[in-house]
Amino acid sequence: MEKAKVYFTDFRAKLGEGLPTKLKRLMKSAGIGGIDMDQRLVAIKMHFGELGNLSFLRPNYARAVADTVKELGGIPFLTDCNTLYVGSRKNAVEHLYCAWENGFTPLTVGCPVIIGDGLKGTDDIEVPVNGGELVKAAKIGRAIMDADIIISLTHFKGHESAGFGGAIKNLGMGSGSRAGKKEQHSSGHPYVNAELCRGCRRCQRECANNGLVFDEESKKMHIDDGNCVGCGRCIGACSFDAIEFSDYSAPDMLGRRMAEYAKAVVDGRPSFHVSLVVDVSPNCDCHAENDVPILPNIGMFASFDQLALEQACVDECLAAPTLPNTQLTDNMASPHFHDRHDPFLNTAPDAEYHACLEHAEKIGLGSRQYELITVK
Repeated sequence: MEKAKVYFTDFRAKLGEGLPTKLKRLMKSAGIGGIDMDQRLVAIKMHFGELGNLSFLRPNYARAVADTVKELGGIPFLTDCNTLYVGSRKNAVEHLYCAWENGFTPLTVGCPVIIGDGLKGTDDIEVPVNGGELVKAAKIGRAIMDADIIISLTHFKGHESAGFGGAIKNLGMGSGSRAGKKEQHSSGHPYVNAELCRGCRRCQRECANNGLVFDEESKKMHIDDGNCVGCGRCIGACSFDAIEFSDYSAPDMLGRRMAEYAKAVVDGRPSFHVSLVVDVSPNCDCHAENDVPILPNIGMFASFDQLALEQACVDECLAAPTLPNTQLTDNMASPHFHDRHDPFLNTAPDAEYHACLEHAEKIGLGSRQYELITVK
């Protein structure tokens, strides 16, 4: 079987050529021009960064991808879905303000910014997972699934549960609606925090299973565990973060579900994947802060095979030297430190990512065997 091709270039820049131009050249070398984009809607899935975090990808890189799409005749838009947790991106209004404050506007990136799962994270579509074992139908943001072509633009960095956040997490977790994110994170039922509940009943209008009961005396909502199916749509409907889950899945199950969601996103249409291993923070860009990078800036990767791309990024990170005075080196200096010979697992000892990669290959998301081709 022929190995997948992964194209790589470092962050060295020649006089007169900036990194966005080098990124364009990398994508063209990797064959993005072979996709017929003429008058087709192209979703560029990326992360706009949480307010307070400064390690997310700069808008300049998004502009390079959008401009390349337009050169090929496509109609690009940047997109991401709302978050499950409290923060700056839990509904489309706050999410757009966050994106704008972090520099992602039509003027700076050259295309619209569209929140993929609608105003409150409830505008999704159920997509069957071909070969899936854990997810029957992934709940994906409707705007992402309505696109003709999908491009992932990923900031490759550490993650406290998934080990690292790469292309699979960007597409799998990131494209899930709020209900989809719940499905990947948790297997249980939600509960209502009575102190935060305003009694507005907005969540009840989203429930199709009589899983919510309103107490007229206390003016608070409650979960009927006998009827609740754990779909999580009530979480997206609540504007006051009064509904949440406590039964979170183990990291290995999280990784497997992310792989199945990522497969649902790409199956049946052209896709192309770009990952930048830069500012490798120990935790996700979803945090409202970022610690110093645990690894040096390595380079930019591009491929039609997102699993091969993922494996190449991991391999280069495993071979890289660690940086001093980081969360990683703090852990390594601990008297209870157990060396797992892996910068991501040494940074987040409770994390796990091997199950994700193994399961992704098992269900046909791509190949872990690749040929690395360097673009100067």
